[in-house]
Amino acid sequence: MTTTLRTGPATFAFSAENKAKAEKAIAKYPAGKQASAVLALLDLAQRQSGGWLPHAALDYVATYLGMAPIRVYEVATFYSMFNLKPIGKHHVRVCTTTPCQLRGALDVLTACEQKLGVKLGETTADGQFTLGEVECLGACVNAPVVQVGDDYFEDVDGAAAGRLIDALKRGEWPKAGPQIDRQKSAPKGGPTTLKDQTT
Repeated sequence: MTTTLRTGPATFAFSAENKAKAEKAIAKYPAGKQASAVLALLDLAQRQSGGWLPHAALDYVATYLGMAPIRVYEVATFYSMFNLKPIGKHHVRVCTTTPCQLRGALDVLTACEQKLGVKLGETTADGQFTLGEVECLGACVNAPVVQVGDDYFEDVDGAAAGRLIDALKRGEWPKAGPQIDRQKSAPKGGPTTLKDQTT
């Protein structure tokens, strides 16, 4: 797979707030090991840049941490949480790893494409939604899972994906977690063992 980096703005620098957060992240590591904070600083840079990492932000993080730029580019191109081109206001990502596939992730992806009128990897004309896929989110028992921003929407089918997108279009933020009658990752339909509450 070829990754295309977008150039973006010519300069980048952390805001005062993000600089303080960066210093806090770096302080977690021993002296001389500041490069260990690269994931945290890339996340800060991406949030500050509107959801993606332009060249200037990548180079800034490299300089900030005293790393060769190629090392930062390697990290940014490896992890799917980093976006190397502009995305929509809402980044809707469907998990397509095996457990989600077995429980209907492709149907969810198709429903999202139809509802948004875009294909995987594309952004709607109004810039509101980008549709993507993501590797395992670690919520396999509640598959299929859709990630929007920092939230996971679990036990999603095509209809639930449509409702989620409609709510986001209305400016609402639906409740994250299971989209069916399930408590967190407990069995569907409630407890199956230890039902006797006698003391």
